Amino acid sequence: MSDVTLDDKQSVILTAAWAAFASYGYRKTSMDDIAKGAGMSRPALYMHFKNKEDILRSLVAKYFDQAAIAVTDALSSDGSVAMRLLRAFQAQGGILMETMLTSPHGMELLETSTGAALDLVETGEDRLQAIYADWLAAEMSEGRVDLRKSPDHVAATLTGALKGLKKSCTNFDVYMARLETLAILMGKGLSTRPD
Repeated sequence: MSDVTLDDKQSVILTAAWAAFASYGYRKTSMDDIAKGAGMSRPALYMHFKNKEDILRSLVAKYFDQAAIAVTDALSSDGSVAMRLLRAFQAQGGILMETMLTSPHGMELLETSTGAALDLVETGEDRLQAIYADWLAAEMSEGRVDLRKSPDHVAATLTGALKGLKKSCTNFDVYMARLETLAILMGKGLSTRPD
């Protein structure tokens, strides 16, 4: 029996699929391309995923699972409100957006994932918004931020601004610079303490 577990094989497949989607675009990537990238036969690939859309949906779910953990960790780290927001914003979008903005097929991937996995995207975004809201509520109870509105309202504003950045930038360096500016402006605006 192989030492590679089912989850390990699926992870290899998802990594290969992401690379193929970034290189060829979602529409032009075939199941053969993904199987070759994963080092397996096409029939073996079908034992794990029924089609490309199933793979894409799994990639979206994996992204949001990882982003939720990374954002939570960043927000609970040490530092100013602005610095923790910056780390959270980078954790939420950094690697994903780098691929999206440096691949010639990045916008196609973004549009396709939003269409094919809209339910997962909406659930994932709601989950991230709830993480920000919980953090803001805790920060407010500790007197570190002054929200003037509910934590849910402010969290929706934060995540809405992040979505706007994602859709308005076509260059990764510009995206990262604007992400930093957004974190500093929002962090300083919310913080009750000088940084």
